[in-house]
Amino acid sequence: MNIQHEEIGNHGTFFVEQNGERVAYMTYSKAGTTRIIIDHTEVSEALKGQNVGRQLVAASVDYARKKNLKILPLCPFAHSVFDRVKEYADVLD
Repeated sequence: MNIQHEEIGNHGTFFVEQNGERVAYMTYSKAGTTRIIIDHTEVSEALKGQNVGRQLVAASVDYARKKNLKILPLCPFAHSVFDRVKEYADVLD
């Protein structure tokens, strides 16, 4: 799965495209210079059950580690992933 990332101003998105269409995405906002807030995750029905949402969260964790950021997962899905994957605790805010 090819997870892409774009950032425009204080907002960013991790996403998956197929045939030029976004079929999964997770959005976040920057909160200062040390934190991002994940606010929404959506995966198309065609990709359900393929762990795409978890891969989006994993991409955000990799990004946070590289940029020395903390993540505040306000999105219920992202929050549930952080609750289950203890290896992500180092970036949890």
